[in-house]
Amino acid sequence: MCLCLLASGCAQASASAHTCSATDRDFIQTAQLNMTALNVWADGYLHGSVKPLVVVKQARDAAKIMNGTSPSDPSLEKTKYLMNAMFNEYATAVLVKSEHKDPGRHIYRAYGLANFAHDVLSEAQPQLVQRGCDVRSLL
Repeated sequence: MCLCLLASGCAQASASAHTCSATDRDFIQTAQLNMTALNVWADGYLHGSVKPLVVVKQARDAAKIMNGTSPSDPSLEKTKYLMNAMFNEYATAVLVKSEHKDPGRHIYRAYGLANFAHDVLSEAQPQLVQRGCDVRSLL
């Protein structure tokens, strides 16, 4: 149950004038940091060095942190919501697995949300780059 998820989605950036605001840059940095951290926790969980409830807490905390960001770019805003849902689904999957139940549908949802977020960012990347937002670290 490796978490090598990255944000994805199904929308494009708005055609209106926009520059990479401080809140956009904060979102990108926060998303990258939380993805990296959760991947470390998930890897520890898979190798038995981290207890499942620690991973659940970290994933839920990451969702809350992402929810607290305020990107102004529409594609980043969509990615924010997708990542929030992805972190929560992953937390639920780990919790369900720790209860010796099948986490499959939650993992499937988490990966689906990650793929949607990736799609949103991939489609918006050219416009984001023109506006000064570098999202390569999230792709």
